[in-house]
Amino acid sequence: MWLRPNRTLSRRGLRRLIMLLVALALTTAVLGAWQGNVFAPLFALVESSAVAVALCVAWRAGDRSERITLDDTSLEVQSLPGRHRVRFQPYWVRVRMDEGESGCRRLLLSSHGRELEIGGFLAEQERVELLRKLKVLLEEVNDQSRG
Repeated sequence: MWLRPNRTLSRRGLRRLIMLLVALALTTAVLGAWQGNVFAPLFALVESSAVAVALCVAWRAGDRSERITLDDTSLEVQSLPGRHRVRFQPYWVRVRMDEGESGCRRLLLSSHGRELEIGGFLAEQERVELLRKLKVLLEEVNDQSRG
């Protein structure tokens, strides 16, 4: 399974949004300069740059994902980017929801004293759906290994 955050904006859409915001800020700045505020264009350039950087950083945060691989011998969670991998034995791993510090429910995998939060970037309803799906898949794998 690939877990990825929902993105409502493509790279092309991001560029268009930034260009639109820059055009609006510069238009407003030119009108302000025409009325006597000579610093308005400079402020508009600084503000437009800051907004563009903030939007790009927020958009890049959508690149993170998790790949969950389950077979007879292991349940592996790989965090991308970064290539961080954690493996659990499917028979011993437990999947549960836990209340987080901020009131949000977290989806946790636990086994032998280790815990790993998965799907932190998903909406709560998506985490609940993932919880159900993982429980079913783990039951199927464990039933196959017993039989």
